[in-house]
Amino acid sequence: MASNNSKMLKPTKIDVVILCGGEGRRLRSVINDRPKPMAPVRGGPFLKLLISYLAKFGFRRFILCTGYKGHLIKRYNFKADRLEIIFSQENSPLGTAGALKNAESLIKSQDFILLNGDSFLKVNLKSMLDSYSYKRPDILIVVKESKRNADCGMVKLNQSGRIIAFEEKKKARRKCYISAGFYIFSRKMLSLIPKKRKFSLETEFFPYLVKKNKVYGYPTRAAFIDIGTPERYKLTDSFLKKHLP
Repeated sequence: MASNNSKMLKPTKIDVVILCGGEGRRLRSVINDRPKPMAPVRGGPFLKLLISYLAKFGFRRFILCTGYKGHLIKRYNFKADRLEIIFSQENSPLGTAGALKNAESLIKSQDFILLNGDSFLKVNLKSMLDSYSYKRPDILIVVKESKRNADCGMVKLNQSGRIIAFEEKKKARRKCYISAGFYIFSRKMLSLIPKKRKFSLETEFFPYLVKKNKVYGYPTRAAFIDIGTPERYKLTDSFLKKHLP
């Protein structure tokens, strides 16, 4: 049992990488003077809420991958007591995987968490880290069950929870799994991302990886919100009152 405990990941030893570089075009009718992660909620930016939530679990080192109007993120005072916040700025749009590759030299931990800066997932982080520690996949992807008959990029799992395919967005006839945009990576996976070019995690990197690498899903029913559209952004206050009172 002691040997298992020695292999468990500790939040204080894991870097957190947050993707903050998107242009947020769909939200500009509501917010056009700042990047999406800086959208105001509860008197401060959405990004601050994300960092504060993760810090409660013991995470201490955050790498913010900035792009569009990144200077507004960099100059904001997050009041990060005992936290280390580092910035990785992209000079031209690199996509989600390209932005991650751009931050490679700043990532110190052998395993790290990656998430989107415009969505919040109230996932059980301890359980998620334990699952990764035991399975030791190359990447663990949080997946949510979707019961809506709507367009979604579906994730196919086998009986052991390994991801065997990613399917392009199409009409789901019944419940399916979709990526929640929250991941744990083994750092060695960064070597597979091309340098200095636009590259997508969702449509280019992950579909390629599942054919040769151990990519597992972590199913959750945790509360989730994405602020990427005016309609969803308007729901943020009521969501937070219910799930982060």
